[in-house]
Amino acid sequence: MSRRPSHPVRLLASALAAGALLTTAACSDGGGSQSASDTAAEQAGVARPDAAKRTPTGSPSASPATLTEAGAKAALLTEADLEGGWNQVQDADKWRDRLLVGEVDVADFLTAKSSATDCQALLDALYGDGLLGDPSGPSALTGFEQGDSRLLEQVAGYDRGGLDARMKWLRTLPDTCDEFTATGAGGAKRTVQVTEASVPEVGDARAGLRVSVQGDADGGPATLTLDVAAVRVDTSAVTVMGGGLDGGQTDSVEQAVRQGTERLKTVLDGGTPSPQPTTMD
Repeated sequence: MSRRPSHPVRLLASALAAGALLTTAACSDGGGSQSASDTAAEQAGVARPDAAKRTPTGSPSASPATLTEAGAKAALLTEADLEGGWNQVQDADKWRDRLLVGEVDVADFLTAKSSATDCQALLDALYGDGLLGDPSGPSALTGFEQGDSRLLEQVAGYDRGGLDARMKWLRTLPDTCDEFTATGAGGAKRTVQVTEASVPEVGDARAGLRVSVQGDADGGPATLTLDVAAVRVDTSAVTVMGGGLDGGQTDSVEQAVRQGTERLKTVLDGGTPSPQPTTMD
């Protein structure tokens, strides 16, 4: 990815924060006093509703706990969760890719000008780490570097209706946008392609994209390729974006999605993500 300016930005939820990790909860004893699972949930930064704490034996299982700021941070990936020499960085919230800045050419959408608005929204969201819109709950973000490639992960809580709508919107973009032109600063033309990408069968809902932007960077031709994935778990979500000028990061993004979703589920269940990655098929 091209280097982003260092000015402060709003975090995604987005995106696209360093993780603090905590201990697995035991089951609730169903009594009036605080149980071991309640204590572990509090230590992991998760708020459990009273009804969830005291679900009678034989009743349907309680809904996942509400994500908190501490829980969002605990759910973030660590270097141990990723293969291939990814190094965690401290300035991921300042990353920005200049090739994503541009005005969509409406002439590419003669019969569906509203599609130009969707494609502009996609570019803006990728640049501003807002792929799933603004979160209504806690948000945490972390990033990793591997050579000239970068991987960004964000964990956040959302309004359920808005989150479902945004996930559905993402799945329409390969058809809506497909290929279009954007004009950057100074009139430079950029060709943008949007295709569907597979996402591991994890979480409650998921969406994946591959976005490539062909243009100029540092005085020469360049292609920015990003693999993007979003996974919903109840009213929370994990968003991962990886790639750069050297190409996409399909394998690393899929691994990050699997591990990130598992960590989020553990936190929402009142547990503590393991310092070692979970072995998953």
